[in-house]
Amino acid sequence: MGRASFTAAFTIVSFVFILINNYDVVSCLGFSNSSHRTTMFLPLFPPKDTSYRSSPSRRLLQKSPPNARMALHDDLLLNGYYTTRLWIGTPSQRFALIVDTGSTVTYVPCITCKQCGKHQDPRFQPEMSSTYQPVKCNIDCTCDNEREQCIYERQYAEMSSSSGVLGEDIVSFGNQSELAPQRAVFGCENRETGDLYSQHADGIMGLGRGDLSIVDQLVEKHVISDSFSLCYGGMDFGGGAMVLGGIKPPEDMVFTNSDPVRSPYYNIELKEIHVAGKALNLNPLVFDGNHGTVLDSGTTYAYLPEAAFAAFKNAVMKAVHSLKQIEGPDPNYKDICFSGAGSDISQLSKAFPPVDMVFTNGRKLSLSPENYLFRHSKVRGAYCLGIFQNGKDATTLLGGIIVRNTLVTYDREHETIGFWKTNCSELWGRLNSSPPPPALPSGLDNTNSTGSMASTLVPSGSPGYNAPGEIIVGFITFYMSLSMNYSDLKLRITELTHLIAQELGVNIAQVHLMNFSTKGNDSLVKWAIFPAGSANYMSNAAATEIIHRLAETRVRLPDTFGSYRIFEWGFEHLPKRTGWQQSYLIVVIALSVVLILGLSAFLGLLIWRRGQESPLPYERVETVVREQELQPLT
Repeated sequence: MGRASFTAAFTIVSFVFILINNYDVVSCLGFSNSSHRTTMFLPLFPPKDTSYRSSPSRRLLQKSPPNARMALHDDLLLNGYYTTRLWIGTPSQRFALIVDTGSTVTYVPCITCKQCGKHQDPRFQPEMSSTYQPVKCNIDCTCDNEREQCIYERQYAEMSSSSGVLGEDIVSFGNQSELAPQRAVFGCENRETGDLYSQHADGIMGLGRGDLSIVDQLVEKHVISDSFSLCYGGMDFGGGAMVLGGIKPPEDMVFTNSDPVRSPYYNIELKEIHVAGKALNLNPLVFDGNHGTVLDSGTTYAYLPEAAFAAFKNAVMKAVHSLKQIEGPDPNYKDICFSGAGSDISQLSKAFPPVDMVFTNGRKLSLSPENYLFRHSKVRGAYCLGIFQNGKDATTLLGGIIVRNTLVTYDREHETIGFWKTNCSELWGRLNSSPPPPALPSGLDNTNSTGSMASTLVPSGSPGYNAPGEIIVGFITFYMSLSMNYSDLKLRITELTHLIAQELGVNIAQVHLMNFSTKGNDSLVKWAIFPAGSANYMSNAAATEIIHRLAETRVRLPDTFGSYRIFEWGFEHLPKRTGWQQSYLIVVIALSVVLILGLSAFLGLLIWRRGQESPLPYERVETVVREQELQPLT
């Protein structure tokens, strides 16, 4: 689905839901890359969790409860979402779930599903879990036709859907979690359509407000405080971190009110937007239309009301007059793009203006260029605005791009949302919390097969951080064998490169083909993943994420590539450079200049000396010259 306005989608779906009023409409899943963008839309109506209702009583917690630290995987712009890992059942079955603050139920594909797509992990098998129990039909839920079991149905604005039965089982949050495994109600899918059917992730982890939300269930059990936090990686780094439960907020965290009565979604009180230090000439009420200003973890980009977008676009274009405006990567969209800024994202602030979001309490969230730009996929050193007009809809929708490298705390107990700019790959160290497991598994300096390491990596999944004395990773290598002959595979190398980049959560420019060999109908390819941008080495966090994906066999190729296997992954160290090696280019250039100047001086001297010599005698053309006699050959 393309970049459509909310108005069109809302009009169509509103008509459908007048007829079918027992569906809850929640935010829809989105996939985003340079050529295909799907916006995650807000629900039309407040979620009505009539499928299951727990006791409304909520006692105050007597002591500081534990929290669940969980790693985030994938990348918002490459994959369209972030996922986390959840383990369900006894013994546990693992699932990759999209974290979505706009959804109110957690669900995974069930083994009994008659219409479910091919996803990252095997489907949930209730009969294999000794602790699984179906949620029996009762007056507080919607029941199946036989009135034996509670069911759920979710319809999304772009008309994808999920439906199934409700079950209860032990849910585990990984080995970084202080929180012990808990019993929770979740959806066991029997049918999915649209993007839910085609996505790589297994299902949804609902973090919205509602009785079926995983957050609400844990709070009802009094095992966590009524809060959770998300921290998305930056422009060149996927992954991130998530915390279910409370954390001690940093002193300089910026808070704004979030009124659950104003909207069922996580809204904030936005008053002004400043570009390059100057406030946009707008009425503050422009950010309070319809649902107000909504923060949605599942939406990729940001969408402003018409007047606000026009003012923002004009202010940015005025501030970047030194850059060249170019066409966007996809002719189907009229993206606003600029070239000439360079590939180093740490230098983008020299070319693009700072942007501030000012809240009604006077506090402000400062955005760096990576919070409102995305890379142009076809022009190196070019970037495009990641903030768009929200059609004719008056809602201001702030997606994940706005909060890259920002810790966002949803403090539901105090009805506030906090923002703290940070490097999300170093979150635990910056929060001065107890350290998580080592970022890189031991023995990583030797190449390993996927199978030999998988058991040591699951169910860990560290969030990644740069610890003292960490290993400097130059690049990661791995081998891939495919049951395709050379002539067929050669035509699809570009496609395969794009797929590997997507599956590993890296930029296409980072993926390099190192070696290629073939034998009969089989091919062997050696790949390398290099650091992003102009970096000389790969961060511990980025290397960990890539190796986790390789070790967990998360690289999935279409069936058209036949059978394939990934093995002997490892990494290359960067040798420690001396001062001479680091400045070798300057030395070579200096020597070249000296050599050129020396040669020029020598040639100049030679020409000058020749000019000083006597001219050679010559005869005029008309002068008769005596012909010399040829000597006979002897």
